Amino acid sequence: MFAVFYVSVLMWCFTTSAVEAELAAPQDLDMITMNTQYILSWNWDQSTAGGHPVTFTAQYLAKFKLKWKKKSWTTVCDRTSQTCCDMTALNLHYHGIFMFRVQASSGRNHSEWAIKEFCPDKEAALGPPSKVVLAPAGNHLDVTISDPLTSANTSMRENIHQMYYRIVYWEHSTDTQALRKQTVNTSANLVTLSDLKAWTFYCVTVQSRYDYYNKSSTFTHPDCIQTEAGPIPWWQILLYFLVSLMICFLVVLLSLYGFYRCYTTLKATFFPSIQLPPHIQEYLCSSPGSDVPRLLTPDSEAEVMCDKLSICPEVVHPEIHGPPPSEDFPVLLEPDTSGRHSRQDSGGSGDSGVYSNEGGSGLRQPPSTQCSVGMEDSWQSPSDLMQVKMKDMGSEVRGHHLITDEGIMDMCV
Repeated sequence: MFAVFYVSVLMWCFTTSAVEAELAAPQDLDMITMNTQYILSWNWDQSTAGGHPVTFTAQYLAKFKLKWKKKSWTTVCDRTSQTCCDMTALNLHYHGIFMFRVQASSGRNHSEWAIKEFCPDKEAALGPPSKVVLAPAGNHLDVTISDPLTSANTSMRENIHQMYYRIVYWEHSTDTQALRKQTVNTSANLVTLSDLKAWTFYCVTVQSRYDYYNKSSTFTHPDCIQTEAGPIPWWQILLYFLVSLMICFLVVLLSLYGFYRCYTTLKATFFPSIQLPPHIQEYLCSSPGSDVPRLLTPDSEAEVMCDKLSICPEVVHPEIHGPPPSEDFPVLLEPDTSGRHSRQDSGGSGDSGVYSNEGGSGLRQPPSTQCSVGMEDSWQSPSDLMQVKMKDMGSEVRGHHLITDEGIMDMCV
């Protein structure tokens, strides 16, 4: 009997020491979540380790696999000294149910497993919109909302189709008691806040909501912006249109007028159309020896052209002897005493002319720029000869505009 009692006492002592050496299991397992980011955290009493270092192991398993005979838990954090484990990299299905367990270890001693069940659709927190942009539209405000993002930078609408937004806006004022906040619920990403005051600052904040599991995010940081003028009346639009049309017309008209003035000025400068009066042109054309400069005109080539001038050698006419002049044939021409080259009969000179045998008055044919008409060898009286010469000179004057030259014409009777 004693021996049996002794053995029982020893077994009780060993059992008591083994229980005292067993580590306590982690407590207060919790999932810290935001959209699809999941972090498993827990608490543990360090005093139960007796000053020895303690590590933790975290594993997970889909809940439907618990019914399998061979359960295969997946280790996520192995022997970590931290009291948390990031499960985001597992890409858990948002509508699935998963089991998580954590165990403490110190040397060869291990604690019991602490288990937690987790459903992201039900328990994961919903984040606020990733971005909110305000834009004035007259006396309205356009609010552009960007969906919350998952850990893979995709929209949370892929996981929560019934998600919507609650927009709260109010007029910005220093008097906080006079603020009157207004709320708008919408599932659209672009919302227009109407019936606002013109040229007034308004502040807007947005919250994400999911009513099935009563989820709601925090509000975004308030953004404030000033509205602009309200809708423009139709008569102002018409007035602005008419004014702009008139300005455009004046600009075009002034441009055309300036172009016309430049064109006329350049044309008058480089291509003048003003001609000299006819009497001045006639004077300039008929005075080649004048000191007045001649202007070049389009007909200048015609002015330069002239008739051919033929110069014939002096013809020596034979002397004609006739009776001396009588009273019936008076002298018709007097010697030229006007300063031209006049020649008097000086006897012995070599000048050609008509002389009488008695040494009386005679006629001499002067050289000219045109050929003289030949005289018949038959005798003619001086009066007939003078009439013939005067007639020839008259016809030449009528046929040509002769310009006087320095030629010598001596006519002696």
